[in-house]
Amino acid sequence: MSKEQAISSTIQRYFDSMYESDADKVHAVFHPNAKITGYMGDSLVEQSVAEFAQFVAAQQPSAQEKGEPILLETLSLDITGNTAVAKVRDGYLGLTFVDTLSFLLVDTQWLVYNKLFHVEA
Repeated sequence: MSKEQAISSTIQRYFDSMYESDADKVHAVFHPNAKITGYMGDSLVEQSVAEFAQFVAAQQPSAQEKGEPILLETLSLDITGNTAVAKVRDGYLGLTFVDTLSFLLVDTQWLVYNKLFHVEA
C-alpha cells in the first residue's frame, strides 16, 4: 500500500469514527498527544483526544443511525517523509467542516497528530 493509500485509509477511519459516534475509532486514528482545535462561531475550542472521543461518543443517535448524508472529500494531501498534511471537507452535526489534519508515521501506522478545524459559512 502506498503512503497516499495508507493516509487515505486513516482519513476514512477518522470520518467513520465521527459518523458512527465511535470513541474507540477516534483513539485508533489519533496519536495520544494530539490536539483538536478550531473555532465554533467566535469560541475557540481546544480538546485532547480523550475529550474529543468523549464528545464524539456522546452524539447519539449517531449520524449513521440517523441516515445523514456522507460528505467527505480530500482537498489536498502533502507528504514529506514520515509526515503529511491533509485538508479535508466533511459533514458532521449538520455542519460542513474543513479540517487540516497533520499526520505522523508511527511504526507502520499513519496517525493524526493535530487537527485544526474551520466551520464553513
